[in-house]
Amino acid sequence: MHAPLIISPSGIRGIVGLTVTPELAARYGAAFGSFVRETGQQVPGGFVLVGRDSRTSGALLADAAAAGLCAAGVDARLSGIGPTPTHLLAVKDDGLALGGLIVTASHNPVEWNGLKLAGPDGLFVTPAQGDRITQLFDAGPRYADWSAPGLASMHAGAVEHHIERILDLDLVATGAIRDLRPRVVIDCVHGAGALVLPELLRRLGAEVDGIGLTADGRFPRNPEPAPENLGQLCGRVRETGADVGFAVDPDSDRLAIVDETGRPIGEDWTLALAVEYVLEHRRGPVVTNLSSSQVIEDVARKVGVPFHRSAVGEARVAALMVETGAVIGGEGNGGVMLPDLNLTRDAPLAAALVLSLCATRRARVGELLSGRIHYGMVKRKIARPEASTEDIVGTLLASLGSDAECDVTDGLRLSWPSRSEWLHVRASGTEPILRIIAEGIDHSRAEALADEAADCVARTVESDAARPRSSPDL
Repeated sequence: MHAPLIISPSGIRGIVGLTVTPELAARYGAAFGSFVRETGQQVPGGFVLVGRDSRTSGALLADAAAAGLCAAGVDARLSGIGPTPTHLLAVKDDGLALGGLIVTASHNPVEWNGLKLAGPDGLFVTPAQGDRITQLFDAGPRYADWSAPGLASMHAGAVEHHIERILDLDLVATGAIRDLRPRVVIDCVHGAGALVLPELLRRLGAEVDGIGLTADGRFPRNPEPAPENLGQLCGRVRETGADVGFAVDPDSDRLAIVDETGRPIGEDWTLALAVEYVLEHRRGPVVTNLSSSQVIEDVARKVGVPFHRSAVGEARVAALMVETGAVIGGEGNGGVMLPDLNLTRDAPLAAALVLSLCATRRARVGELLSGRIHYGMVKRKIARPEASTEDIVGTLLASLGSDAECDVTDGLRLSWPSRSEWLHVRASGTEPILRIIAEGIDHSRAEALADEAADCVARTVESDAARPRSSPDL
């Protein structure tokens, strides 16, 4: 079996024991340490925080990455298991933190793991910084000599700090939630969210029931919180008569919602509801990515605030939020980003904002969504083809682009605002696949767009394979 190793500006992902090994983690940690030293970020007492999610390989990879940091002459502090936003917030709020290294593969299946990097601001490194770290990784890190190795130690309290910071936010309607006492079922899929989400919800005044609340990394199902993976949560909501169900991915940066009838509403609504709540309290720009649903744009347009789309990826959304002064943003995969806390996707925060909206409106999620426009969205995955991205984009434009608005910021996005339809085709940064996403008011139209895009890709691959190749010199 071909075992992929995906290297992107924000980190590395692969299959544990095949492409992701302790040796790789140590080398990557040393490359990051070399980058920290190279950029002059070191301060007396400074350290890089090393956190992880609950995957079974997390401890050994975190220890190896910490060893690599120390070998490069940088102190490492290990914060143990916690959501990715928990670790990133700990970095942001500690004046001695030089950056963060998070061992996680986010929503990928159980056999995967990876390493993601953040700067001292608690945000993932920029593409330019990530490229430099990759250069150091490829060329060989710069190790410290015998006299100046870094030291590894423990960093306690990140989970409690995250919970307290959310509870202290003025936007979170703690009093209204406690008055409502919502009944909430959560599915943490045995991920790191089990250490934060249940306690946060209880302290907000919710009655909490749950599945997958042991953070042991042994996922009983596909861990991505997509509707097709939430059958057990939907059943538990119906059986218990709960007001809402929440599901998170293994590193708890994405939140999916199941309404009071046991229906998964789709992850894009997580951000749309959070945006709606925040815009009730402050007006300002909203940012999401090119693959996110129109339901988010509809909320922003309804109250007349600027709406912007970035390339896919948390770091790119964060950069555009800073540039535009956005009051809230995120990605349609259930990732909510609030500048008041940190410009990272944060599922516990998203849960607090959605409950705040329900409590202040005195309505449950299904009631809030009643009567609204619901778009049909179709998502396809295709094994990443050998054909060039330029050739694929060219075929798509020739077949579909004559009357469309075109955006080539990230792959190709074609949109037809007059009929509320769009198509986005791009290479994934986390898996060796091509993603095709289409949306329209009519689900069958979205299906047709996705089918035609897949046909365009297939034709491009066939054409590329049939193209004559020059013979080598004899």
